[in-house]
Amino acid sequence: MSAIYSNQLAHETSPYLLQHADNPVHWQAWNAAALELARRANKPILLSIGYSACHWCHVMAHESFEDASTAQLMNELFVNIKVDREERPDLDKIYQTAYHLLTGRSGGWPLTMFLMPDEHTPFYAGTYFPNTPRYNMPSFQDVLRSVAQSFHERRADIQQQNEALLRALAEAAPAADTSVQLTATPLSDAYQFLARSYDAAQGGFGRAPKFPHPTHLERLLRHSAAVHKDRSASAMALHTLRAMAQGGIFDQLGGGFCRYSVDAHWTIPHFEKMLYDNGPLLSLYCDAWRSCGESLFRDVALATATWVMREMQAADGGYYASLDADSEGEEGKFYVWTPQSVRAALEDEAQYHLFARVYGLDGPANFEQHWNLRVSSALEKVAAELQLGPSLAEDSLHAARAKLFAARERRVRPGRDEKIITSWNGLMIKGMAAAGRVFERADLIRSAEQALDFMRRTLWKDDRLLASYKDGRAHLGAYLDDYAFTIDAILELLQARWNHTEFQFAQQLAEVMLAQFEDREHGGFFFTAHDHERLLLRPKPVHDDALPSGNGITAHALVRLGHLLGEPRYLQAARRCVQAAWHDIMQTPHACNALLLALEELLAPGQTVILRGPAAQLPMWQARCAQGYAPKRLCLAIPSDSAPLPQALARYAPMQNAVIAYVCSGTQCLPPVLELEKLSGLLHTQTSQV
Repeated sequence: MSAIYSNQLAHETSPYLLQHADNPVHWQAWNAAALELARRANKPILLSIGYSACHWCHVMAHESFEDASTAQLMNELFVNIKVDREERPDLDKIYQTAYHLLTGRSGGWPLTMFLMPDEHTPFYAGTYFPNTPRYNMPSFQDVLRSVAQSFHERRADIQQQNEALLRALAEAAPAADTSVQLTATPLSDAYQFLARSYDAAQGGFGRAPKFPHPTHLERLLRHSAAVHKDRSASAMALHTLRAMAQGGIFDQLGGGFCRYSVDAHWTIPHFEKMLYDNGPLLSLYCDAWRSCGESLFRDVALATATWVMREMQAADGGYYASLDADSEGEEGKFYVWTPQSVRAALEDEAQYHLFARVYGLDGPANFEQHWNLRVSSALEKVAAELQLGPSLAEDSLHAARAKLFAARERRVRPGRDEKIITSWNGLMIKGMAAAGRVFERADLIRSAEQALDFMRRTLWKDDRLLASYKDGRAHLGAYLDDYAFTIDAILELLQARWNHTEFQFAQQLAEVMLAQFEDREHGGFFFTAHDHERLLLRPKPVHDDALPSGNGITAHALVRLGHLLGEPRYLQAARRCVQAAWHDIMQTPHACNALLLALEELLAPGQTVILRGPAAQLPMWQARCAQGYAPKRLCLAIPSDSAPLPQALARYAPMQNAVIAYVCSGTQCLPPVLELEKLSGLLHTQTSQV
């Protein structure tokens, strides 16, 4: 047992845990041996949760975990457990919820929790602690001594607090009321809330820091499509997407979005790039382009997709997790410039003046005596002032960006977390498939195919998904999000091109969700499977956070699959899920946007279009179905020679030498259509959108 008192993280696959493998702290991974050590030693657990791209995690590590005197105190007083929140989102959800209940504040990373050694209930909570007293916070060493003293001298008080916390955690779980009548009220309420919190000047919601909130923006676009083209809703979404695309949160040279903006103007980001942000944002910019045809949205979507293929896709197909905010020990160093460094890279004074005016180098520095690039002046305006023709100005600016990108590639790059996380891959597969379909880019569709193939080869074992892969090792039982986001991605990829094996895979995943995650008594879906490790709490999350709610995406996917297959079990499970969350949906509809997707389709099923015919003739019909923004339309083009098909799809029989279209809504189908123009008329018919 004595060996476990040393740092045990060198045996892990998580890049975040490996970053701490050389700390003098006797870190353990979360496992049975470490938990048993705490119980036997009667020492509280110091639980530290973070991730490899987290800037403040790095700061606390350098200040405290690499400090010999702090480590000695930690080792003496606690059993220290380090958790990668990306590998163990179950633990992160539990202890972030507990942090909120204990402190009344929103959590974050690094999350620092002190747990009882037996039932693992937290009795003291914090996030980042400095090594010396500052920011109106005590030093970390003072916190360690105080917490340890309380553990030994105030056990009765702690026990009383723990009982209250456990009651509060238990009361947070929603229960279904089967008598609930689903209504459209939350759809309009969500819109009203978003409209009130919208920043009309800068776009986005609330004040700094500004997060992209893709689920909010999707809700606004869908509201606009549903309520007779409500231009006020789409205007808010498009203004925000425009501001983000032209701001410093978007990498103006290399594509892709950073995590969030520290200011209200989208100028200075927290420079980490996360896969789980960029997947939904890629889908959203495709939707924005379909809704209005503005070239900026297409350009941003394609630049983001190009960045994903260039920097985030492994040779064997999966997508990596993130890029660090720091390089050479400094946040943002890889991305920022000075006028002198730009001038040297361009070697063309006229080109420099154009670039400097467009991207703000002629104004004051905006990031620690450096410039983070953002669009400060429209190219058309600058070109006119410099007396340049529009085409010449655009070509010059494009050439300048290419030169600066090449120069930036010679810098020391930020670290890359090369974990392949199943749920995040689902989000990005959906985004890449959407971009490939909308912009008719076969390379983007191939990228999505390769990632899904990797998941089926590597992360689907014994008819169950695994959550994470790194260095040849796939491990950890998958969570609800892994299944839900993957099904959602498959449905998007199938719209780009039909694949019978993938459709079967989606059905298999749905059956596992029903068997292993559904709360059969109260409705809804647990975040962890029925055979998962027993923890302090079994979450059933209904609110969106940085990711859309797994319950919401599950319910939406089951509604779509249920209508496609004529499978009442899927439809009933989706309805129970929404009913289970109804109290939360009514209380905070703006925080339940993923569940509102399912609610929309339960109240008024979307349009399903099945195209059958010779493979060579299908693309023209597919392209017609893809025109415009129709978020409730699902179109599958199935070649005549595709076999076998599920019985529910086999009823859509093909013609021998022509395309035939079947247009359905829920369980009701119109007569088959043989003329493309007639199909166009049905597609443009205003359907009931609630």
